[in-house]
Amino acid sequence: MDTVTRCDDCPRQCHAKRPQKGPKIDVAIPGYCHAPFEPVLARAALHRWEEPCISGTKGSGTVFFSSCNLRCCFCQNSEISTDGVGYGVSVDRLRQIYGELIAQGAHNINLVTATPYLRAVVESLQEPLPIPVVYNCGGYESQEALAALKGKIQIYLPDLKYMDSSMARRYSGAFDYPAVATKAILSMYDQVGPYELDDDGILKKGVIIRHLILPGHIDNTKDVIDWVKENFSEGQVLFSLMRQYVPCGHAASYPEINRPLTDEEYDEAEQYLFDSGIEDGFVQEKESATSDFIPSFKGEGVFHN
Repeated sequence: MDTVTRCDDCPRQCHAKRPQKGPKIDVAIPGYCHAPFEPVLARAALHRWEEPCISGTKGSGTVFFSSCNLRCCFCQNSEISTDGVGYGVSVDRLRQIYGELIAQGAHNINLVTATPYLRAVVESLQEPLPIPVVYNCGGYESQEALAALKGKIQIYLPDLKYMDSSMARRYSGAFDYPAVATKAILSMYDQVGPYELDDDGILKKGVIIRHLILPGHIDNTKDVIDWVKENFSEGQVLFSLMRQYVPCGHAASYPEINRPLTDEEYDEAEQYLFDSGIEDGFVQEKESATSDFIPSFKGEGVFHN
């Protein structure tokens, strides 16, 4: 395999010699992500299950990348994040996919977990697109990566999973997650500024901070809400409190989170959010907590139609 310079694109700082190309994710590939530099995709299709200002009425042009620089034991997309499902494509093909999704009426191009493919993403966006580009990530992003994306991303959609380093290490293998993610989110906001909606309520630019409530860890959720409240004012960012946790991936190995969220837990978290004064954002209905919303990852839209 042809190799390139050692990779330090994400906070893992593996310095691994990753191959330029590869047909799939493979544990034999060096680096934490086990991915080549050229993209490996699992799905590219209109997606209607994002926040309303992202999905709108026509759907978000969602491109699901395989691999991840986190190891969340409860990942709902573990089939593609850690289990190797995906199909290698060229940067030219990635750019073509954007065009196909735009032709289908997508409100935006939504890059899901593209962190391992930073260089390919930057190359694919050398020419601006006619609709916003969403960078949909776990929040574990380096300052250098964000600098490379500046001017190419209009909407950042990061998770803020933890404010507790011990939780971050246990459940995602990233002890430094709170420090890295909070710094990254501040940089994202510095790039794109306050959120803006069009006349139809579709997001034109801005930051949506997502937080998935984990069972038994409401104090962590409260700490996340506190951080958002302390660092942003009304009208600056949107906050999405997510109820959709269901035990997936390897959650069965962690008994304390191997259960659904209770109504009481969610009610406590939601009330804390309301009491905080944060009004810009979203909450989820109980019906969201089902695996039925996990899309199929069989290569839809990845290859030429």
